[in-house]
Amino acid sequence: MEKQQDTILISAPTKAGEAFIRQLLLREIPFAVLANNPAEGERASRLGCKDVIMIDTRDEQTWVLPERPIGKVFLFENSLNLCCRYLRICRTWTSASIYVITNSGNPRLIYRGLGADVVLHTNHDRVDFLIAALLD
Repeated sequence: MEKQQDTILISAPTKAGEAFIRQLLLREIPFAVLANNPAEGERASRLGCKDVIMIDTRDEQTWVLPERPIGKVFLFENSLNLCCRYLRICRTWTSASIYVITNSGNPRLIYRGLGADVVLHTNHDRVDFLIAALLD
């Protein structure tokens, strides 16, 4: 399990991301959601997320390390540009594994070059297998 003080961070703008959040809530695994606009933050809150980290991905001056230590990161890709920005930000926040989950054909090497440790391609919304990544 992730170290007690490390926060699992998730960007979940997709149905697969929402399913992952539901699995974490069901298992009572603490996490925070990364959002880059108020609507995304509100959507996360409606899903039951109590901890939302708001960041303006267009302004590097706002990319300040959160007060709590960040552990593993799960980025569900909805946009190549946004996912790349999140990778640049999150790689400076943690040395733990960063996972990119995508259903697009975007080149894996782009994500790897920006710091992703694992790039998973899936065409379905069932991602409960990712819970195992939190147990190692």
